[in-house]
Amino acid sequence: MKGPHNVIRLIRTGATLERTGAMDVVLEAFRAPPRLRFAARMLGWPFKWLGLKGDPALPPATRALTALGPAYIKFGQVLSTRPDIVGEELADQLKYLQDKLPPFPTEIAKQMIEAELELPVSALFSEFSEPVAAASIAQVHRARLVDTDEDVAVKVLRPQIERAFRKDIDAFYLAARWIERIAPFSRRLRPVDVIAHFEGVVMGELDLRLESSAAAEFAANTEKDEHFQVPRPYWFLSSRNVMTLGWAEGIGLNDIALIDAAGHDRRVLAARVLQLFLNHALRDGFFHADMHQGNLKVAANGDIIAYDFGIMGRIDEYTRRVYAEILMGFIRKDYRRVAEVHFEAGYVPADRDIDDFARALRAVGEPIFGMEASRISMARLLAYLFEVTERFGMETRTELILLQRTMVVVEGVARSLDPHINIWQVASPVVERYIRENVGPKAVLRDLVKTARVLARFGPKLPALVEAQLIRAGNPATLPPRPQRSLAPLFWGLMALAAFGAGILVDRLV
Repeated sequence: MKGPHNVIRLIRTGATLERTGAMDVVLEAFRAPPRLRFAARMLGWPFKWLGLKGDPALPPATRALTALGPAYIKFGQVLSTRPDIVGEELADQLKYLQDKLPPFPTEIAKQMIEAELELPVSALFSEFSEPVAAASIAQVHRARLVDTDEDVAVKVLRPQIERAFRKDIDAFYLAARWIERIAPFSRRLRPVDVIAHFEGVVMGELDLRLESSAAAEFAANTEKDEHFQVPRPYWFLSSRNVMTLGWAEGIGLNDIALIDAAGHDRRVLAARVLQLFLNHALRDGFFHADMHQGNLKVAANGDIIAYDFGIMGRIDEYTRRVYAEILMGFIRKDYRRVAEVHFEAGYVPADRDIDDFARALRAVGEPIFGMEASRISMARLLAYLFEVTERFGMETRTELILLQRTMVVVEGVARSLDPHINIWQVASPVVERYIRENVGPKAVLRDLVKTARVLARFGPKLPALVEAQLIRAGNPATLPPRPQRSLAPLFWGLMALAAFGAGILVDRLV
């Protein structure tokens, strides 16, 4: 029965957009071509009576997404950070989705806490407020601990939230499969894989034990970062459906008027948000992947406070180096090197022309390099980037989706604080520092040390491993009489070579 239910769910999506008046708003915001407008209308208009009403007090787009459910709200949260793509009016409407959704009753939250922590709320907290923020997955209450009198934030998942997400995701899978069949060119974008990635991220977000773990790791990684705070979790007051963190006092980055009234320099804050993200992604390979304004505050002293760690991104060391080299190439206008890195990493098929790709990248970089954000049309830029990926057969890299998505969101947050920000100038010091430390002689030295360490660990087993491989290859006659003695010099020779290379590098560095 899943198939018919999913079809109905997709039809209801179009019908809800039509019934709430959001269809026109969305199509206009995305500058949809005539064919797409016609198809969307045909999906929604005949079934308008099936659409959900939503809250008539809300603007059309917000009304539709809140009625459709949490997965749609997640999508709206991302768009709320990009007024340059969807327009100021729609982005302003969608900011409501960041932390102002209708809460569920406090009594239900208390019942869930007591069931999870197996103690009465009054035994844990001397004070427990009404919801102070409510988003797509959970809501937050301010409370005070009984034993230490500390203020804390208690996050409680919405009842039946996993079931609601599951319904949406099943429908998204159906839509992705339809898209692949109807539009074969879309297969390189791997829509089904993208939905699978989204599913994994969301399902992880529905276990607050994992979020507590992410908060603890993120806090440890960023402990020495200047002008940045991460509230630490209280493990004994956290479980699958409940999480308790230290209270973060500050002004939400979505409240520009209050930020100005408090005397904060928004240009400094914009640069700080962007540089912090780049630092965490490149240095640690572990970053906050849901950095919209609703999850960020500015403290009285100007520190950026991050919270809501349900979606975190992780990238390996090799990918970090690739990402940094691409950014550095754009900063230096070395488009040939940017193209080479794409080919070396396998992001562009080897049969494409590297010079043509470098020329296409120049057409991406030159119009925006050195320009302040207010003069860059991100919508046109993204449209051209899509053309480039299609022309050169670039497939969606699911392992980079969170990084790319977060970069778009963070850049949107920085723009909202400082419309004139020059992202290349702001990014340059962070990227240059990473390149200096991780792409060059120092990095080679570290790699050699790691190689020697691995060889040392497996050194005693190396002769036996080689012997086993030769036997599997069916050439036991080629084995020397005493392989352990005869192959040992090979191992120590490799070690000596690694040490010799390291010595040369140390000499050059000194």
